[in-house]
Amino acid sequence: MVWFLFCEQKQRKEKFLRGVLIMKKVFGRVLSLLTTIAMVCSVLLVMPVSVQAASSFPVNVEAEDCSLGNGAAIATNVYGTEYPGYSGEGFVWVSNSGTITLEVTVPENAMYELKTKCWMYLGEEGESRLQAISINGQPKGEFFIPNKGKWIDFSFGYFFLEAGKTIIEIGSSGSWGFILYDTITFDYADMPDHNIDPTPCDPKATVETKALMKYLTEVYGKYVISGQQEIYGSGNDGNYELEFDYIYDKTGKYPAIRGFDFMNYNPLYGWEDGTTDRVIEWVKERGGIATACWHINIPADFTSYTPGDELDWTYCTYKPTKSFNTANCLDKTTKEHAYLMLAIEDLAEQLLILQEENIPVLFRPFHEAEGYNNTDGSGAWFWWGSGGAEVFKDLWKLLYTTLTEEYGLHNLIWEVNLYTYANSFEWYPGDEYVDIVAYDKYEGSPYRWGTSAASTIFLALVNYTNDTKMVAMTENDVIPDIQNIVNEEAWWLYFCPWYGDFILSPNNNDPKLLNTIYNSEYVITLDELPENLYEYEDSPIFTYGDLDGDNEITSTDLTLLKRYILRKLKKLGVPEEAADLDGDGEITSTDLTLLKRYILRKIREFPVAQK
Repeated sequence: MVWFLFCEQKQRKEKFLRGVLIMKKVFGRVLSLLTTIAMVCSVLLVMPVSVQAASSFPVNVEAEDCSLGNGAAIATNVYGTEYPGYSGEGFVWVSNSGTITLEVTVPENAMYELKTKCWMYLGEEGESRLQAISINGQPKGEFFIPNKGKWIDFSFGYFFLEAGKTIIEIGSSGSWGFILYDTITFDYADMPDHNIDPTPCDPKATVETKALMKYLTEVYGKYVISGQQEIYGSGNDGNYELEFDYIYDKTGKYPAIRGFDFMNYNPLYGWEDGTTDRVIEWVKERGGIATACWHINIPADFTSYTPGDELDWTYCTYKPTKSFNTANCLDKTTKEHAYLMLAIEDLAEQLLILQEENIPVLFRPFHEAEGYNNTDGSGAWFWWGSGGAEVFKDLWKLLYTTLTEEYGLHNLIWEVNLYTYANSFEWYPGDEYVDIVAYDKYEGSPYRWGTSAASTIFLALVNYTNDTKMVAMTENDVIPDIQNIVNEEAWWLYFCPWYGDFILSPNNNDPKLLNTIYNSEYVITLDELPENLYEYEDSPIFTYGDLDGDNEITSTDLTLLKRYILRKLKKLGVPEEAADLDGDGEITSTDLTLLKRYILRKIREFPVAQK
């Protein structure tokens, strides 16, 4: 019996030990499997995800569903910091490098826009990080995404693309990274209408200024006006026509716009270089359009300067200096303000001569104020931008009010230079002080556009003012290929290469392409400007259908129109055009029917409004 019990206990023990061994093996296999799964999942977080080409529009995808390059990973937090508000299962965290790639099927040759919902999380709010974009392997621009302390909708711009498969890469070589991406959107671009009010910002603008403004708004969005900057200060050995003769020799045409600079009319070393006389000749004798900038100098050592002193030009500068506080220009008690008023007086003297000659000027003072990507003046290239965006805007308004109110100058069409960095719009003085938004395009400053139309820049500037102001390329080296402008619908009001090699060197402007541009049906040259360019007639003000002028459209207007058609009324109390509701140039029973249907609310607008 004892032996039996001993044997039974031994068998139970052996069975138990065998069970333990089996459990160890099973547990080990499970643990190994879990470890493998964890490793695979970890790799999936950093390996590119394969996606099929998106073909339906708009394309709106989670960033984590795109192909991710090294340095880009799917995440729900960054080092424990949460970023709530994202969609999907997470977001794509791009550290100091990393790419997001999306393949789309472009349905037709057209303009498209690339947008993202993102969060730049590095640094203080207001700081920005550069991100580069490439399409089909070609760089398409560099964009500064600002830190707003939250998820934002950000546009990477507008691109003309041909039908077919397209590879879009965000975060291409040169990007600074440290961005969180939630979604990527790719769709047709919403292109502007370019229906600009021709009324100048100066309510007292001269007749000639109004006429020029009207002409500019009429051609804007349909044509590009050719322009060229002349050299100043007796450069080219005193040959101010060198660039213009070169253009004529290569194209058989002259530019319609000539650029001037009033820099040498100043209270320091000022001298008569003939600029004002050349403006008069260009406009009055040759029938052209004048634009002018103002590289106004200050003493390099402003501390030892006494207002009214003369200085040799070698002791002057238009760059920022520590001794000249730009903000003090706004304080009437300071030496900086006293100097600025002297400089404005010299400028106004020349502009008044032009006003007396009935010559309007596209006036671009204090140009390129922002310089490079800043709002505090730290990136300024010129002294007038060194005080930052707020000081610059007040400086612009001071110049505007001084010239218009104190000197009575009303022959100016005001152009302000802007850029498209993260906070560039903060440099905009306001609609009431601006007629044209200007952009100076040079290769590598900061982009390299080649002969493309720079449509992303153009449309960003258009959107600054909701398409209420014209946008011009007021300086450039490479002139965009006119076919690219047409394709990309980047209707710059005009282009205007700087003097010297910027226009003369084939490295900047190929003579064959220059000839093509100047002889294009879409480019306006000097010989194509209207002879009555500076003659202005006020357009009659009326409302279609309002025939008694009471600002309402009622049965009274219907009665008037009926009597007029039946010749019982010889003349309407408003311009007859107000009764031509179908826009066919005649006033008939058709117009009567349209007016009746409008009053009965069967139509919401007259056919003429659609033409």
